[in-house]
Order: sequence, then structure tokens, then C-alpha cells
Amino acid sequence: MKRKSLLLVPAVAALLAVAGCSSDDTAGSAQTSLDVTTPSPTMDGGMCPEADPPADTRPQWQVMGATGSAEIAASTDTAGPLIKITPPFSVDETQVKTLAPGTGDEITDASIVNVCYEGVDGRDGQTFDSSYQKGTPTRLHADGVVPGFRKALVGQRVGASVAVVMTSADGYPDGSPDGTIKPGDSIVFVLKIMAAEPASATDG
Repeated sequence: MKRKSLLLVPAVAALLAVAGCSSDDTAGSAQTSLDVTTPSPTMDGGMCPEADPPADTRPQWQVMGATGSAEIAASTDTAGPLIKITPPFSVDETQVKTLAPGTGDEITDASIVNVCYEGVDGRDGQTFDSSYQKGTPTRLHADGVVPGFRKALVGQRVGASVAVVMTSADGYPDGSPDGTIKPGDSIVFVLKIMAAEPASATDG
């Protein structure tokens, strides 16, 4: 039911040089995926649980949109997050909610972070990208992702679980490069910040 990984960084914002391409990538191909690099051992922070949330998972955040609604809960040690959409779900303003606070270092624009995340398109309720599906955190620059995702990261602390429902303007106003996310789609992310380090600590 879950879709394969989709580009999360706008093509025009190719701020992230991908250092961890798979072995079958063609030389010189442009990469703007959220998969920036393979997590380094010093930033491990743990794995992303691949199991779906139990059927009786209770939402921590219920959002009534301009259209539709969303029910959201953070991941646990054994299961991924709950993102249940009544489509078409859309919002007129990006909203961020801390589902569980973190106690580690604060995330700034200069941070490089390892996150477990799942993204769902409000238009059809389908998962378009998930590091929970892959089982491993994704490493990224906090200032190199779509604006809505950045709003969910910066100011949080390592260990936090965060949800964001974002307008098209804070996600993909022109749609995603492969057309999966359409112009005007609101999108939802639930993420957990696993580890962080300052950008100066790595050449990633």
C-alpha cells in the first residue's frame, strides 16, 4: 500500500549534494532526494520501526482541515506513526504540533539531522515517502528541505516526535517532479528526530 520513496526537496532548491547514492545510480545523475547520505556511525540514534501502528492506536492530534480531516499519532519503539486521512484533506495554514518533546540538542538551520519520517498526501491519503518503510533514518540538512518540513524541525530537540500539516505553498506549490504530488496538494508529515550534529562537523 505504501509507495516508493519520492523526492522531497524541490528541484529548484538543490542545496543538498547526495553522497550516498545507490550502486545502480548512473554517473552524473542529479539527485535531490531527502536521502542525503547514509547515516554516519556517530549519528546513528537508532532505527525506524517498520511495523504499522496497531489498529487500536489512538490519535494524539486531530486536525479539521478546510476540507477533510487527519488523525495523527507518533511512532513508538515498535511501530511507525499513525496518519489517517479523510480525503481530500487540505489546510489553509501550515500547523506544527510536538507529539512528544525531545531532551537532546536543539535543532537549528545549521543542523544535520537523522530523522525517521512518513509523508502522506492529503489529496488521496496515500503515503508517498517513508523512512519507516525503509527501516533506517534519513540524514538531511535542516535548511535544505521544503519549508513545511523545516518548520517541523528547527527549534525542536533531538528525541522529539513532531507532526506537520502543510499547505501546498510550504510543500510543492507546483507539484512534485514525478507528478505524484499535484499542484495545490496539502501534505502531512510525522517525524522523529533521532540524532543531530552541526553542519561544520561533517562534509555531508
